[in-house]
Amino acid sequence: MDLESLGLRAVAIAELYDRHNVAAGRAAWSTGDLALGFVGDVGDLAKLVMAVDGRREITDARERLGHELADCLWSVLVLADRYGVDLAAEFARMTAGIEEHLEARGLRVAG
Repeated sequence: MDLESLGLRAVAIAELYDRHNVAAGRAAWSTGDLALGFVGDVGDLAKLVMAVDGRREITDARERLGHELADCLWSVLVLADRYGVDLAAEFARMTAGIEEHLEARGLRVAG
């Protein structure tokens, strides 16, 4: 799946969550709610990374790692959509800036 397809899928799932929450008598998640959920997912990811690296005990950490990375990606994609950010363009701009910065110091990106 390319980034655009991932983003469309993420937004569709977010809309389903919004409808579910509203039907249950709760408010749809705001961008602030999404950001707080993302922070929680990043914390969960950090714990799993520590476990996979042998720094913590979580019995199924390796199996859960991909899911948690996908949770984090989902949040980033939905936040980008809600704020109208072209994530692919921003990623390209950001990585080009880093590459330029490193090349100015004599380092070259492989490939």
